[in-house]
Amino acid sequence: MLIDARGEVCPKPVIIAEEALSKISEGIVEILVDNEASVKNLTRFANKNGFYTENVKEDNYWRVKIVKGYPCEINRAVEQQISRAVKKEATIEAQAYFLIVATDTMGKEEELGRILMKAFFETMKVTKDLPRSIFFLNAGVKLTTVNEEIIPILKDIEAMGVEIFSCGTCLKYYNLESELKVGFRGTSNHIIEGMKDNRTVWIG
Repeated sequence: MLIDARGEVCPKPVIIAEEALSKISEGIVEILVDNEASVKNLTRFANKNGFYTENVKEDNYWRVKIVKGYPCEINRAVEQQISRAVKKEATIEAQAYFLIVATDTMGKEEELGRILMKAFFETMKVTKDLPRSIFFLNAGVKLTTVNEEIIPILKDIEAMGVEIFSCGTCLKYYNLESELKVGFRGTSNHIIEGMKDNRTVWIG
């Protein structure tokens, strides 16, 4: 199966590949992409799901091949890739981070910022590059209460084992205490503990 995802930005190529692979028990899916970020995300997705993958640069685009099944033919290659993926996962676990989201958009342009914020969490979900915890504060609490596009994505991320908290004071400030739809009400203690135990990444 050949998929032309040139012109698509992340995480769309990964979402398309995941959907195509879910429909077959075994086979080869080739995805054409025109940026290195998509190549890396597709490779990361394949490794985490135990699929064999290889990519080839062709002129101004890449051909990423993902193989599902065929245990006899690719068993050794898959074992090697899984071994590398396991080692990488151990490194990621050792470098687990605490994510603080203090805004409901990325950047000054609000419409574009909302698109980027959704893409950020979609990419986190499909690549499974997950923090230990996410703490939403300031306007970020709108993402766990009234943003109907992002709430389902956050619920999926929570189901993957990520703790999600929203600042109680911020919920009260925006009159959103009764609107919390994903995660739990958080306090400054969650911030202190998260920053103490993990590398901290801020958005906003």
